[in-house]
Amino acid sequence: MNAATSFIRIRRAVGASLMAGALGLAALPAAVAPAEAQQLAAQPQGPASVADLAERLLESVVNISTSQTVAGSDEPGVKPPELPEGSPFQDFFDDYFKNRRGEGGGSQKVQSLGSGFVLDAEAGIIVTNNHVIADADEIEVNFSDGSKLKATLKGRDTKTDLAVLEVDPKLKKLKAVSFGDSDKVRVGDWVMAIGNPFGLGGTVTVGIVSARNRDINAGPYDDFIQTDAAINRGNSGGPLFNMQGEVIGINTAIISPSGGSIGIGFSIPAKMASGVVSQLREFGQTSRGWLGVRIQEVSDEIAESLGMDSAKGALVSGVIKGGPVDNGSVQAGDVIVKFDGRDIKAMNDLPRAVAESPVGKTVEIVIVREGKEQTVQVTLGRLEDGEKLASNDESAGKLEQGEDAPVSTASVLGMTVGELDDELRAKFGISEDVTGVVVTEVNPNSPAAEKGVMAGDVIAEIAQESVSTPKDVLDRINTLKGQGRKSALLMLASKSGELRFVPVPMN
Repeated sequence: MNAATSFIRIRRAVGASLMAGALGLAALPAAVAPAEAQQLAAQPQGPASVADLAERLLESVVNISTSQTVAGSDEPGVKPPELPEGSPFQDFFDDYFKNRRGEGGGSQKVQSLGSGFVLDAEAGIIVTNNHVIADADEIEVNFSDGSKLKATLKGRDTKTDLAVLEVDPKLKKLKAVSFGDSDKVRVGDWVMAIGNPFGLGGTVTVGIVSARNRDINAGPYDDFIQTDAAINRGNSGGPLFNMQGEVIGINTAIISPSGGSIGIGFSIPAKMASGVVSQLREFGQTSRGWLGVRIQEVSDEIAESLGMDSAKGALVSGVIKGGPVDNGSVQAGDVIVKFDGRDIKAMNDLPRAVAESPVGKTVEIVIVREGKEQTVQVTLGRLEDGEKLASNDESAGKLEQGEDAPVSTASVLGMTVGELDDELRAKFGISEDVTGVVVTEVNPNSPAAEKGVMAGDVIAEIAQESVSTPKDVLDRINTLKGQGRKSALLMLASKSGELRFVPVPMN
């Protein structure tokens, strides 16, 4: 087959696909068997038009305009230019120096735009992103027919970036939409976004679900739906609809080097949003479950060090004093692999599962301790109360630095370790509550340095056994080597007592 023949065949295949698409059919390769052809033909195709759906939903999507009063500033050395009388540029400079900068350093109004949607027509409830209305002095809701209503903030949640607004439903007849089941959304499903990009209200875009369960490090409960439906600045807070007209996501973020859509947008799934919105409507704030632990990812090295078959779950690196598991039911070094019947496959699964659980509920937690699974029961606390305890726990007991002092030392894994006495506590500013063996020096080319171990860290445990002297450290490392372990799992305490686990290779 020559190149020309190959090119012609490709053109024909493309032409057949285009022709079939124009006729509303699915073009099939000649080699497809009849049974496969029937199966492909039975699969749902993209909608020929979304006009009817868009027309039905547009009235429920709103534009949100906010204004904020900020203090003006007199920039040193920057003064209005002296222009000839009657200059055509006079109005321009007056606008900049007086209205925008604030004449004489006075206050000025800053406006921003976003999107939202009506969730309850009778109660006048509107949902949007928290960052759309953050720090706003005035909030105004603009509807598709050109009417406007003043809105009040009913509640907000910074962790999920959601906010609930309220307008007076007596002043305008509203049309609401409802949340759908975002758990049923599949990658490849068609979705529609409606919003206010760049201030252009009532803009409809269509795409597909590109991915699910995205973690973009935007918050502690990241579980975004990714879509290629065009989302731009001003779309924040607007709904992402399925083809039944149900809200399955709330558009909140994009990845873009230019600020415009490149086909990577993220929406808060309806399952998460609906629970948060319900609490904000009822209480004006959230009330989440709290376990009272600090956690970190389970790497392959950590899993091997703990005798686990695979890297899964959330490793407990610390327990908050006064928290729900401060009674010893869960300990540092445990790996949580199941919470209230839900598998914890990765670290980020645990905060979401706990946060979605009611305060005061008693749940079963499956942990791996010393290579064996155990089940414990824990009564959850309230996250909002627990954050105060965690803050106090982290900031307790800081000492000032002092002078060097000779101590008994040992060298192991590229570290020099010494007995933790008063002089070394003062030198490194280590809290009185911290116990173990202090790292006084780290070889920059050692395995310990590669894993981020630093002078001033305190080794509290090695492979889940406590150490208090340099000899304990040497003995424990030799024991692990004799067992054929590839790495030693160190539990390190920071100066203030915050714990983390670090697997250090022993080869």
